[in-house]
Amino acid sequence: MFVLLGLVQLRAVAQEKPVNNVIRKQPNIILIMSDDHAYQAISAYGSRLISTPNIDRIGLEGAVLLEAAVTNAVCSPSRAVILTGKYSHKNGMKDNGTFFNGKQQTLPKILQQHGYRTAIIGKWHLFSEPTGFDYWDILPDQGNYYNPGFSLQEVVQT
Repeated sequence: MFVLLGLVQLRAVAQEKPVNNVIRKQPNIILIMSDDHAYQAISAYGSRLISTPNIDRIGLEGAVLLEAAVTNAVCSPSRAVILTGKYSHKNGMKDNGTFFNGKQQTLPKILQQHGYRTAIIGKWHLFSEPTGFDYWDILPDQGNYYNPGFSLQEVVQT
């Protein structure tokens, strides 16, 4: 699994205070996840097999993780670990067929508490509706390879 994380320390954001009556803007945070390929598929990791200049540029302007470990190398549990920061046996998502309990504290909910607007677009694969996101447009399961069906968040106009 490849994870590119342009994450600046949340602690620093949470403790920002005006300096000389100037409030610093919070940094943008973008987490890009893709699965089912090796690190050699991206030239930012030194691959000579394929050129990925746009992904390389994102890495140069953000962060590229050079070492990684997973607590559960299966799609749904890995996603739940990233969302909650908890091991699979603590967040309840032990395999690909388990329902994710969205009532738990998650990174998107913490970001919202610190003034961020959050969104998720793409593969969800957690067998529940996303929580903690201001906007979502997801593939609810594995998805079809041809003409995939997305689930859109119901937006209420006020």
